[in-house]
Amino acid sequence: MQSTLSAIQHDRQLILYRLDRIVQFDKLFVMPQSPPALLTLPPAAAQALRTLGENLAIARIRRRESQRAWAKRLGVSVPTLIRMERGDPGVGAGIYTTALWLIGRASALPELAAPGSDRGALESDVRDAMKRRAVRSAASAEARLGRKNLKNG
Repeated sequence: MQSTLSAIQHDRQLILYRLDRIVQFDKLFVMPQSPPALLTLPPAAAQALRTLGENLAIARIRRRESQRAWAKRLGVSVPTLIRMERGDPGVGAGIYTTALWLIGRASALPELAAPGSDRGALESDVRDAMKRRAVRSAASAEARLGRKNLKNG
């Protein structure tokens, strides 16, 4: 096997890669980049994912399932299962959802973002309603004052 280092330019950035020659095949090895969103994950969100992963691991262990068997049921590799049980944010939401389904908890997922539980949106709705009320109250007061002036005049 021969190995050569090469470089390509992508978006004004130099990317190094290794090209291995095996018989007549060329293989390009490039490590995937982590999305920026995973690098800037809020600490509370990261902790929530770690807790979810730990809880899923506990559920698997309580069911006396091996990592290999559980990974097969999830349709993932054992290393992906391990990453999920550690709360890795790079593991797909579908895999977490499938794991929740396996333990009978997938039905709890929609409630996490239910509109009735969204405090931020509810507070915004209340503020908007207060503003509308203030505008209507001012208009109503002006209208009443205008009627009084007409009666007195």
